[in-house]
Amino acid sequence: MTRADLVAALSPSRLPPSLQMLGWREGVALFGLGLLAGVLLVWLLLPLLTRRRSIRARIRATRGLEAEERLLAIARILGRLPKALRPAAYGAAPMPAEDEVERLARSRK
Repeated sequence: MTRADLVAALSPSRLPPSLQMLGWREGVALFGLGLLAGVLLVWLLLPLLTRRRSIRARIRATRGLEAEERLLAIARILGRLPKALRPAAYGAAPMPAEDEVERLARSRK
């Protein structure tokens, strides 16, 4: 059985003849739906594709906060408060200068 015989053996389409062939209107509609789907996909993936600010930049952004708030923000960023900053957080030592706080926060100890 050839391909032409297979096509001839198919039952006739139930769609009107105007819907069996794609025209320019349908093509534009499909193109628009594709664009809409692409925008939706990018919108959903955007949080996964954006770069996060570095830890250094996030710590630097805490400048200008009050001492206690700044130490709390640094602890949230790092997941812990460095040992060198713990006395200042509990009031046992004076708060270091802003540059010193950033240096201590970036240290690995």
